[in-house]
Amino acid sequence: MSSINQSSVSEFLLLGLSRQPQQQQLLFLLFLIMYLATVLGNLLIILAISTDSHLHTPMYFFLSNLSFVDVCFSSTIVPKVLANHILTSQIISFPGCFTQLYFLFMFADMDNFLLAVMAYDRYVAICHPLHYTTKMTHHLCVWMVAGSWFTASLNALLYTLLMAQLSFCGDNIIHHFFCDVAPLLKLSCSDTHVHELLILTEGTVITVTPFVCILISYIHITCAVLRVSSPRGGWKAFSTCGSHLAVVCLFYGTIIAVYILPSSAHSPEKDTAATVLYTVVTPMLNPFIYSLRNRDLKGALRKLVHGGTFSAQ
Repeated sequence: MSSINQSSVSEFLLLGLSRQPQQQQLLFLLFLIMYLATVLGNLLIILAISTDSHLHTPMYFFLSNLSFVDVCFSSTIVPKVLANHILTSQIISFPGCFTQLYFLFMFADMDNFLLAVMAYDRYVAICHPLHYTTKMTHHLCVWMVAGSWFTASLNALLYTLLMAQLSFCGDNIIHHFFCDVAPLLKLSCSDTHVHELLILTEGTVITVTPFVCILISYIHITCAVLRVSSPRGGWKAFSTCGSHLAVVCLFYGTIIAVYILPSSAHSPEKDTAATVLYTVVTPMLNPFIYSLRNRDLKGALRKLVHGGTFSAQ
């Protein structure tokens, strides 16, 4: 019989972010606003890219995929938080918890891989501009995204199966607002040392490998920019990477803080703050970060909004 069948716990209690009623009301409102902004902002990006033929390029193809993943990523967690508040219930079922865990890791991995793919795209565009169209073909772009989905799905399945082998026979209170690895490991009555080692090792490889690819890409980009004779031209080339760099720093900073640092460096307050950043705030900010300094995308969004306004009239 598997370990999951030996567990006496059939459901978990998610304590959320606060036990104070007034703070809960404020947090509910903030989460609702941020979630609506996430969905609306990312869907507008997807619609703008799909309806404007000028944006049918590899960079925007990857960006539209990132926007889709961000909506899914946020939707894995935030609707359950909002529903728990409305229904005044903190319960999540045992299968529901592990289902949430699976999709959490799949979409987090997809963000991870897509940021690396986008860095490679910028590397080819800046370092090999004359060969960009021949190297970054639509066929290659589709395969890179499909490969990312396949790898992310397998990795999430591995994580979930590792966690499902644990037994939960005592406390079922999760001091978090969603099902995550660290709180579940603390609740388990099994010996978790091997699981922690496997998760840390595999998670580090999955996270660090794309990060190293991003780092190498930007080293080459920086070298190429420094070789440009005109400072203005070099800055213009590098400015196309500014949005991507901002998202990379925000995403990896919080991921490393939560999942890569050893358990001795963790505290419930720090983990909660970091997870709110990468599960709720980052998906909301991405559309603003990518559109603020991008004239083509701003133009497409303007046409989309104005077109919708005129058609409504």
